Amino acid sequence: MQIETRKLHLIEEMLKVKSEATLSALENLLKRSAKDTGTKNTPNLKEFSGIWSKDEAEEIERIIAESCETIHPDDWK
Repeated sequence: MQIETRKLHLIEEMLKVKSEATLSALENLLKRSAKDTGTKNTPNLKEFSGIWSKDEAEEIERIIAESCETIHPDDWK
């Protein structure tokens, strides 16, 4: 799986997170990872909060549901 595809998959999974504790753990993991690798100016998901209108957010959720959340049994053969 290509890195960009993996990133999108992680974003999809993060959008499903309902638990504050889980979200905090993910944030901490990303912060530690950036610190350990010496990465500076790591993009923060908070920077993207609110940049989409409600209609745009609903559209992207629909697109994700239609294209990414459908499992085709024949693909696993």
